[in-house]
Amino acid sequence: MLKNILLKDVVNIANIAGNEIMKIYNKDFTVEYKDDKSPLTEADTKSNEIICNSLEELYSQIPILSEENKVIPYEQRKEWEYYWCIDPIDGTKEFIKKNGEFTINIALIHKDKPILGVVYAPALDDMYCAQIGKGAFKNGERLPLKKNENQTKKMYVVASKSHLSPETQAFIDALDTQEVEQISKGSSLKLCMVAEGVADIYPRLASTMEWDTAAADAIVRESGKMTYRFENEVPLVYNKENLLNPWFVVK
Repeated sequence: MLKNILLKDVVNIANIAGNEIMKIYNKDFTVEYKDDKSPLTEADTKSNEIICNSLEELYSQIPILSEENKVIPYEQRKEWEYYWCIDPIDGTKEFIKKNGEFTINIALIHKDKPILGVVYAPALDDMYCAQIGKGAFKNGERLPLKKNENQTKKMYVVASKSHLSPETQAFIDALDTQEVEQISKGSSLKLCMVAEGVADIYPRLASTMEWDTAAADAIVRESGKMTYRFENEVPLVYNKENLLNPWFVVK
């Protein structure tokens, strides 16, 4: 299956979606709120439409799980060998604030592992992508770009800009290093920063959904890092009955 999927096709889809949502980003737009009180803009809807239609056209045999689509019952999902896991705009709050820190996330999952990921930040024009066995890249450069050789002296920690929990802050405060430089960032860019090497660790002791992490997790893994469950340090898995992620740490 994977050999029939071209990473450049998925990158191109993310680019097209990014161009369209930037047209909305650069004008006045309305914000609605879903049942769970999370925000929704016309850009979320437009991006979802472009990504889903394009993937269905190219890879009609692969099912799609998207934050903005109807929930698919686990009884149906558990039979999937491969599927697309999509967040049309990750960081809608950042999109609304117009701070540029939002992404388009497209992942291919095999059983319970992310094996291909594209994360595009259109306002920053940064494209991250990875495919299992072929490495991870930012704008064509192989990741990681940097490496901190002495984490016991100073550690660079990235945390959520909009969802920093007290538990996450307590974890950061307890890190075994002489100095901590804490960086705030929105969306899945936090995982990408660890993959890139500009951050050493990203603790997320707060709720996320599988589509929030899947694409960037593929990039993390191909950069030689890993996304671990906080409680027992085993890698995150996907297509669970409950699509809520456990607390995790990327390092």
